[in-house]
Amino acid sequence: MSTHDHTHDGPADGLHDSLHCESCGMPVESGTYCQYCTDAEGNLQAFDERFERMVGWQARETPDAPRAEIEAKTLAYMSTMPAWRDHPDLLARTS
Repeated sequence: MSTHDHTHDGPADGLHDSLHCESCGMPVESGTYCQYCTDAEGNLQAFDERFERMVGWQARETPDAPRAEIEAKTLAYMSTMPAWRDHPDLLARTS
């Protein structure tokens, strides 16, 4: 899921730091989550909904990859994100 991998290569003074969605890693101007990971009220989407949307995104990026591989990569990526790394549904699928 390399397009979601955001690294900070600038100075450590904080002037060039940007906020990232704690669900998917996308840059955000403010708040905890991006517009794609929240519902109309700004609440984080349910795990199953977010997982399916992330799988769908990855399937469009790598259309020849088998679904099982895409799901495994999505779960691995989600396990690195603050919103999901300790989520019971993620832990149940990865243990």
